[in-house]
Amino acid sequence: MENKIPLPRILIVDESRMVRAMIGKHIREHYEFREEGDGESAWQVLVLDQSIKLVICSLSLPVLDGDGLLVRVRSSRLARICQMPMLMISGDNDEALDRAKTHGASDFVSRGTAGVELLARIDSLLRLAQAQNQLKENLQQHVQNPETGLFTRKYIELQAVQAMSNALRHDSEVSAMVLGFDNVGALREEYGDEVVSQLQERFTLMLVGKIRKEDSLGHFAGSQLAVISPGTSYPACETFGNRLREAIQVANIAAHGQRLNLSLSIGVSNSPVDGVSSAGALIELAGARLKLAQQSGGNRVVACSVPLATETVVPGIERALELIRSGHESEVVPHLAALGSQILPLLQLLERDLKLGLLIADIEKCMPDLTQKAKDVGQS
Repeated sequence: MENKIPLPRILIVDESRMVRAMIGKHIREHYEFREEGDGESAWQVLVLDQSIKLVICSLSLPVLDGDGLLVRVRSSRLARICQMPMLMISGDNDEALDRAKTHGASDFVSRGTAGVELLARIDSLLRLAQAQNQLKENLQQHVQNPETGLFTRKYIELQAVQAMSNALRHDSEVSAMVLGFDNVGALREEYGDEVVSQLQERFTLMLVGKIRKEDSLGHFAGSQLAVISPGTSYPACETFGNRLREAIQVANIAAHGQRLNLSLSIGVSNSPVDGVSSAGALIELAGARLKLAQQSGGNRVVACSVPLATETVVPGIERALELIRSGHESEVVPHLAALGSQILPLLQLLERDLKLGLLIADIEKCMPDLTQKAKDVGQS
């Protein structure tokens, strides 16, 4: 037995039972319908009955008149209701007619309108509503990722365009951050797609709770996310990124009874500091810095103070110690001079307070030679 497609459902609202019956007679072969005699009852039906697609409503009604019902419909927070096609039955009161137009009536018919014209008006309004809904859905697909609800890459770029234009007018700045977990491929291979998806979801929720209302969060590429932050300096973004990175590093997140070894890397770019000419370039630069951060060992933030040329990023002391402990001393050797400069104040403090007999003066004298040797090692 063939299933019939249900007919669109229309709500007819008029104080006169005879008028409601006449309208019902005109449309019964093409639409399902329901009748109400006053505006208040009609409003309750609209709230509860989600199948209603259009309202035919008299301007003159008891309890709540047609204009009052129209105002409620257009001011509703429910998209289904506030976008409802409202075909108003006009009377002889021109003032009421003007108010209904102002309050968003979709179209008007008189009580004596012929059945053919009435059906044509209804059909036109329903087609228009369907087209508007389809347009909105298509726009929503361009704006939001249907799986995550986050902004798409294309929309993030549009937000960046708007932010950069506004910053130019007000002599302000815009920062972009691109964030991603390190070694996502290894995590997928060991724990599976579902665990990684849940991890991404938890991180996204945390990020949503930490960024400002004026910031825009969306997708960059794959599992990587992008944040556009108007009016924020790159040092502020760098500090924010390091807080996120540290929070992920110490987070006790487990899968299959085993704690996940997670780390996060972030690339930061800024206009006007980076001198980029477009919003796309601003985001791509942050993405390139994320890539550099991950290629340099991960678990770090690369911001505008770090060049993207052949110069590599010096690992932090903690990261250098991790590399040495794990047998990757060769990755530390090219940076010994820079690391030595970082720990020199600590050595000076140790010598001053603990009198360990460290030859600090000799170390300081050797620093230029160490720098040159490190460069030679890096080039060999």
